[in-house]
Amino acid sequence: MSQSMLTIDGLQYSQWSRSIFEEMRAGGVDAVHATLVYHETCRETLMRFGEWNRLFEQHSDLIMPVLEAEDIQQARETGRVGIFFGAQNCSPIEDDVDLVAIMRQLGLLIMQLTYNNQSLLACGCYESEDSGITRFGREVIREMNRVGMIIDMSHSAERSTLEAIELSERPVIISHANPYSFHPAKRNKSNDVLKAIAESGGILGFSVYPFHLKNGPDCTLDEFCGMVADTAELMGIDHIGLGTDLCQNQPQSVLEWMRNGRWAKEKDYGEGNRQNAGWPAPLTWFSDNRHFPNIAEGLRQKGFSNEDVEKIMGQNWLGQLTEGTRPGSA
Repeated sequence: MSQSMLTIDGLQYSQWSRSIFEEMRAGGVDAVHATLVYHETCRETLMRFGEWNRLFEQHSDLIMPVLEAEDIQQARETGRVGIFFGAQNCSPIEDDVDLVAIMRQLGLLIMQLTYNNQSLLACGCYESEDSGITRFGREVIREMNRVGMIIDMSHSAERSTLEAIELSERPVIISHANPYSFHPAKRNKSNDVLKAIAESGGILGFSVYPFHLKNGPDCTLDEFCGMVADTAELMGIDHIGLGTDLCQNQPQSVLEWMRNGRWAKEKDYGEGNRQNAGWPAPLTWFSDNRHFPNIAEGLRQKGFSNEDVEKIMGQNWLGQLTEGTRPGSA
């Protein structure tokens, strides 16, 4: 893959280190949506910002913060990786709509309305009943639109997702998931949801997390690229990208925090299968950031044009960030 190809990953959550940042550069990665928090409160979210500020100071030759989409170009020009932040739950705003604007000012560009469970805003994909968007959720969607914070429904249930798309005046995204038709995981999305995301102007970021792929860790690059091709037919080439959900070097305790937060005493096994209790084995063709060229080449082998490969690898994400993070009308 040419180093000139813009490459943006729509989601990662790793135990960040200099070696990972070096792997990003080796793989030609220009920008990454880094999960800042899962279930953290407002104060804990501020602590995560502080931790990242130290990383930016310590590794200023490799990474820089992305507060606006235009910062990605600066990252490219200076040979660094741009890091833009997202929350995988609405916990950072607690029960205060004013915190939406404050979090956006601090650099939170993306926020999921739920993480698997019912939240104050919407319903997660693991609940047996999907009650849709709440009264508070309607206010938060309006405020996110106003301040230029992108709505992410990656872990949300179907009704809630469709209602969020209907209520939002801006595109809604799914930063990291795959079509349910490819693999029937609770986290994967129906064709109805995918078509609605595309019609809203949003984007789907394809995940390489093995639990969300056909045949798990044995999913082949050809099968993955076939899924991308089928989804391009459904959604259109301008509405797909990558959201690898790459979680490098994370301990088991982090997986349990993601799944259980503070709400459960017993361990949540994800799809309800004890075989999924730990981290899955990595894919042979994508186990770290150095392997993004494998995906680009696989897409070419599947018949995608160079222009379409460039859209999937990063251009579509850049367009999404450019439009989605601009402040709206008051």
